Amino acid sequence: MSDTCAAATPLSRDRLAPAIAAAGAAITPAHYGAPAESGERSAPTAKADLLVVGRIATGDPAAPRAEAMAVRDGRIVALGSTADLDGLTGPATTVLSPDGVVIPGLIEPHAHIWVSLLTLEWTDVSHAVCPRFDDVVTVLKAAAHATPAGQYVLAKLFDPSLYPGEPALTRDILDRVATDRPVIVLNASMHFAYANSAALDAAGITDATPQPSGGTLDKRDGRLTGVVGESPAVTMLLANLPRPTAAEVGRGIRHVLNEFAGAGVTSMREAMTGTLAGVSEIAMLHQLNGAERLPVRVSTAQFSSLAGCATPAEVAQAWKAAGVTPFSGDAMVRADAWKIVADGSNQGRSGYFLQPYLGETSGGHANWTPESLREVMRAGLDDGWQLMIHTNGDAAVEFALQAAEELLPGRDALRHRFEHASVTTDDQLARMAAVGVSPSFLMDHVYYWGAAFRDTILGPARAARLGRLASALRAGLRPSLHSDYNVTTVQPLRSARTAVLRRLEADGTVLAPEERVSAAEALAAITADAAWQIHADDRGALTAGRRADFAVVDADPWTSDPESWDRIAVNATYIDGVPAFTA
Repeated sequence: MSDTCAAATPLSRDRLAPAIAAAGAAITPAHYGAPAESGERSAPTAKADLLVVGRIATGDPAAPRAEAMAVRDGRIVALGSTADLDGLTGPATTVLSPDGVVIPGLIEPHAHIWVSLLTLEWTDVSHAVCPRFDDVVTVLKAAAHATPAGQYVLAKLFDPSLYPGEPALTRDILDRVATDRPVIVLNASMHFAYANSAALDAAGITDATPQPSGGTLDKRDGRLTGVVGESPAVTMLLANLPRPTAAEVGRGIRHVLNEFAGAGVTSMREAMTGTLAGVSEIAMLHQLNGAERLPVRVSTAQFSSLAGCATPAEVAQAWKAAGVTPFSGDAMVRADAWKIVADGSNQGRSGYFLQPYLGETSGGHANWTPESLREVMRAGLDDGWQLMIHTNGDAAVEFALQAAEELLPGRDALRHRFEHASVTTDDQLARMAAVGVSPSFLMDHVYYWGAAFRDTILGPARAARLGRLASALRAGLRPSLHSDYNVTTVQPLRSARTAVLRRLEADGTVLAPEERVSAAEALAAITADAAWQIHADDRGALTAGRRADFAVVDADPWTSDPESWDRIAVNATYIDGVPAFTA
């Protein structure tokens, strides 16, 4: 569990870019599965090639239940009773009678593949795994015991903001974990790392080492504390770690996507593509999919800043020259959006707010000037991209909204999005609806960080305006929920549960009960409405004409108590009626 929208740090680029760049720049879609256009479908008299029989929760309010679903060429042709579908089957029809409930494949509309690969196999010391600070040390000791002598003990997702007093993992603490091997822990933001004495020695960092430009080696009374800050210093610390090969990166991508499929996800949006290796990231996804179909459909959001490009217009031209244009690719890997990051992390106090953070004089900052924000938005709009704009603080929402109100009239059909829209006002939600921008909420902000926002970061009044799904719906918006993986783990049903309950992990209290939504509204935000946001109208519900993307689970979320949603087990997922994941 991290604390900010995953960003491509120089550290990530240094470790991963060479392996990804090995994929080259040739984009070769594999064109697996059902055709994209209805006109390409088989003749209406053809028999179904798959019949799914059992308990089916369609996600369609007009016909929420069915006992049979006929699929031909990867698309649903009919639902109803088994008797209703008798005429659609023949000797060649495969009958699937799954053990569980069939539900629409869940949609993850904002997650990160590439920057999650750096620490994929590192030990998790997030607050979810280590609810007390002492638990962090305990988990690290267990990891050290399991690590062969001389090898690094590596851990990730340490988040001091969720512990009383925001403690650091100092060198003295980590020396209690191990002295005979290097121990390194990355902060959840990846802007800080924590090292024991052996790790400092292995990196050649001593009390006399000069401060790197743009980075910090923290000292107390001239002695290194083991806390290093920002990419130049963190990169020094990790300089001796081996870099992955292209094959290892490929296996990592499949590992990540299998995690998604294991949570019932059949489609996801990679929310910052190109930050490590430009077009090679898309080339690699297509190559992997060509070798063996990916377990999840991937929609990509092209980053609006690329190495070697001086202006947004140059970035747009670079994507276009590589053949990456809106909706290019195929049904498994498709380029869909233009990503802009307007501010930073609220937990890291770099989100942009109208008033200062508690106990501070600063309310964070924007990443753009008003003029440059409009320039980067125009670059995407002029090429026909859907805009995805990261906006965490209420000032960032206002900043981006004013630009949208100027630029979007007449260009609102692309379902432009504000990512996180973490803290908003009623006026802002109404104006978003008027200008054609929909929000995607990181509902785990409420669950994991709600108490910290309320008590130490923002205060009760602003914390009550966090993740306002109910208010967004009242304003006529069509919002979605996302994980921002690996900011939090991919568990759409947990996010939906939080949207219904708004109960905080820290103390069990309810944050802003007026923002609670119905079960149906929460489930729509991880199915049909999330699919709509990523321009996947052929998914998100099980109805005739849509793709046969579905999951098999052990309980029906549409009829079960939301309290239990996070415990619903996923037995399998299917894409175009073909197995993609089996538990």
